[in-house]
Amino acid sequence: MTTLTVAEAEAIDAALRLIVADLAPDARYLPKYGGVVIAPDPDSDRFVGGIFVYTGHVSLEFSEGARFDDPAGRLQGKGKARRHLKFRTSADVAAQDTRGFLAQALSVPG
Repeated sequence: MTTLTVAEAEAIDAALRLIVADLAPDARYLPKYGGVVIAPDPDSDRFVGGIFVYTGHVSLEFSEGARFDDPAGRLQGKGKARRHLKFRTSADVAAQDTRGFLAQALSVPG
């Protein structure tokens, strides 16, 4: 397993936050579970997923990812509701239709 550099982890995080800012300008990030969770409504504690940095990748978790349209089968995970994407480079963010999945996450009612 290749170790993710701090610079690459920061680049992935920045790319993810840029997409979230474009789709949900009022979203906020709350520290939780060793990463940050994304709360699309600043007046609510509901969150749609989170960003978590690991040794070899950054994971974007979706609380209701099992409900998403995913015809290419990019989402990983077998849980009842949660799904995730793994990024090892900042180029992976665009390559995995992250914007499309974040758009779905931010429109799924809580």
